[in-house]
Amino acid sequence: MKPLVLVVEDESALVTLLTYNLEAEGFRVASARDGEDALLMAKEQKPDLVLLDWMLPLMSGIEVCRQLRRSPDSRATPILMLTARGEEGDKLRGLDSGADDYVTKPFSPAELIARVRALLRRARPETTAETLAYDDLSLDLAAHRARRNGREVHLAPTEFRLLRHFLAHPGRVFSREQLLDSVWGRDVYVEPRTVDVHIRRLRKAVNGRGDADLIRTVRSAGYALDREK
Repeated sequence: MKPLVLVVEDESALVTLLTYNLEAEGFRVASARDGEDALLMAKEQKPDLVLLDWMLPLMSGIEVCRQLRRSPDSRATPILMLTARGEEGDKLRGLDSGADDYVTKPFSPAELIARVRALLRRARPETTAETLAYDDLSLDLAAHRARRNGREVHLAPTEFRLLRHFLAHPGRVFSREQLLDSVWGRDVYVEPRTVDVHIRRLRKAVNGRGDADLIRTVRSAGYALDREK
């Protein structure tokens, strides 16, 4: 099962940004808007990692961190603090309260994801499983290999990234623009029709003779990893 990240943040726009980037990288996301809700959700959902803002309504992030560390259920849960406070004394205070790492706003989503993965690897290696699968298709992220029904599937780098994205979100339909943002990156200009070319290549590689087509085209909407019924 994908690792669950609990995002504790009261700014709606930032919650949306964090959720988008985390889900795009294959994580499940839950969110809480204040400290009391965060403690309740941590107890009920048992997240694999808590992404915790310093400034929160009702209860500060520092106090939430302390209480999470006192609870047997969350004592070992990695906590990454996220805040606008950048002074060294504030960083030390956050770490002294039990946080494992610290990111100062504004931050790079790529750096944040890298720190999340690093904390999960250290805390629970089993939560960063390097294999994604759907139906008879699997992708070994560590070995950079894909297999379908026992045969090896040879993929170019872009097709590999496309397949990884689809396998992280099976059944979900993505427009060309969404695929460009998630697979190519927001700062790279590529014609939307380029997506169609790589989808054709991915289909050709994945769908061998006699195999069902796992890449579904949704007219006027986009593409999905979804076996036709």
